[in-house]
Amino acid sequence: MEWYYPFIVLAKVVIVLIGVSLAAYINVYFFRKELGRMQSRMGPNRVGPEGLLQSLADAVKMLIKEDTIPADSDRLLFKIGPALLIIPIFVAFAVVPFSNDWSFGQTVLHPVISNTNVGLLIVLALTSMGVYGVVMGGWASNNKYGMMGSLRASAQMISYEVTLGLSVIGVVMLAHSLNLGDIVEGQASGTFATWYIVRQFPAFIIFFAGIMAESARPPFDLPEAESELVAGYHVEYSGARFFIYQTAEWSAMLLWVCVAVILFFGGWLPPFGALSFIPGWLWFIAKCYALIFTIIWVGATWPRIRYDELMTLNWKVFLPIGIANFFIVAAWKTIAASLGVGV
Repeated sequence: MEWYYPFIVLAKVVIVLIGVSLAAYINVYFFRKELGRMQSRMGPNRVGPEGLLQSLADAVKMLIKEDTIPADSDRLLFKIGPALLIIPIFVAFAVVPFSNDWSFGQTVLHPVISNTNVGLLIVLALTSMGVYGVVMGGWASNNKYGMMGSLRASAQMISYEVTLGLSVIGVVMLAHSLNLGDIVEGQASGTFATWYIVRQFPAFIIFFAGIMAESARPPFDLPEAESELVAGYHVEYSGARFFIYQTAEWSAMLLWVCVAVILFFGGWLPPFGALSFIPGWLWFIAKCYALIFTIIWVGATWPRIRYDELMTLNWKVFLPIGIANFFIVAAWKTIAASLGVGV
């Protein structure tokens, strides 16, 4: 190991932390602006040119506001609840590659903090821990709306984690790896026809619905339904802790979008070989924001569904499709192997 390797890792950590935090608040502006246009209104247009600094102004406002704690709350759990939600999300970004390798003479730089062979498993494991921060925040507030929001969130997140896991099994079986970089390389052929969005389209639909439910995006925003629960599990939070919860929610959506692009859209690969002159990291960002736009579009188009319909959709529709997809891929690979045909 070269002497400068620890400094490279430290630089990667700083870049990822700053980049994810900035991207989260760019996404807030993007969400407000696009939602405004879809609803025939202006959206943010006061702070900065075209409202570009509105998210920054909101962040500063939340950070300088008084951080209140309800008198009858569990003070310790109330304080650590936001941290238990945001820390696993930021740690999960450590195994997400954002581009192919960069070469500088004899030095090869991997655009990922930890290039582990079980990257996908680590993402699923860490994101499943976020439910503790949600439940803890709602319960520690000693507020019936917060408690109801946390119960909804826990049931929703735990339920959709099952179908999320099933939806990626087919991709893992085709790629023969849990390494996110290897999954991207398994889709490389010079054209988008071998991307897993083509070969695993039903799995992508399940995964897409799952990431919307996991990150509580409309129409699956039942944990913080304003018309019913005021603000859900973080109703009693203010100041910096409310800022942390908001950052965690938007960072979670960004994380899931990055994983979706890697699993189903070829990551940093161009759709055609003739476009390979465009840097891979630009393709990755473009695909991520195309998917984020789709999430906003779906949220602006579909009304919020009832909670029982949300759970029914998962257990009676997505779960059977996920199980069927698993067996179909397994049978397909078994038959192809017996015939000596590559899959």
